[in-house]
Amino acid sequence: MRIPVTALSASITLLLAGGSFAQEETKAKAEDASKKVEALPRPLNPNLAKIDELGKLSLLSEELCAKIVEKRPFLGMSKFDALIGDELSKEQKSELYAKVFIPLNLNAAPEEEILLVPGVGKKMAHEFDEYRPYKNLSQFRREIGKYVDEKEVARLESFVFIPADLNNASEDDFKTIPGVGKKMVHEFMEYRPYKNIEQFRREIGKYVDEKEVARLERYVFIKE
Repeated sequence: MRIPVTALSASITLLLAGGSFAQEETKAKAEDASKKVEALPRPLNPNLAKIDELGKLSLLSEELCAKIVEKRPFLGMSKFDALIGDELSKEQKSELYAKVFIPLNLNAAPEEEILLVPGVGKKMAHEFDEYRPYKNLSQFRREIGKYVDEKEVARLESFVFIPADLNNASEDDFKTIPGVGKKMVHEFMEYRPYKNIEQFRREIGKYVDEKEVARLERYVFIKE
């Protein structure tokens, strides 16, 4: 049986429209999820926080605040946790880390660091690891959303990041790196293509000191 051309065209149009609608719906959901995360109070980044900001946290003594500023940058949450040491109990640390935390690399953070996220236990730490490597935060939302509601996914997302590909990331991707503004984004993109991470260190080292280069390096990678 022949299908009239007009009917066939109408069917194709409907299919295309359906696909377009699905794409728009997916995009809208991703934007909505991003807005939910942005609306949450993100923990202070101890590598960037001013000493008076740290001093407002009741669990941090003046002496501890000074140590944090002196010892930074911390190239991982476990390093920061080691500095806090036994000065705070496990419960106090959980309370503190809800307010001050070094973002975790979703694709590389060890279990010991993931378990430092307030409210994360062994089971959830396993789920974080299960879906590696994450290509984007939408994937993280989708996979972790199988176990907790949207509000909890948004809360967990405020503690993590996915490294940006130095040679392919967009300006917006680079702007998500804590402490990176338009000028530094320009420098990141200026030296493309990067052949290796040593080149990144050398080029960005023209603008900031070694400690800052090391801090920034946590947020990027070069795809092999």
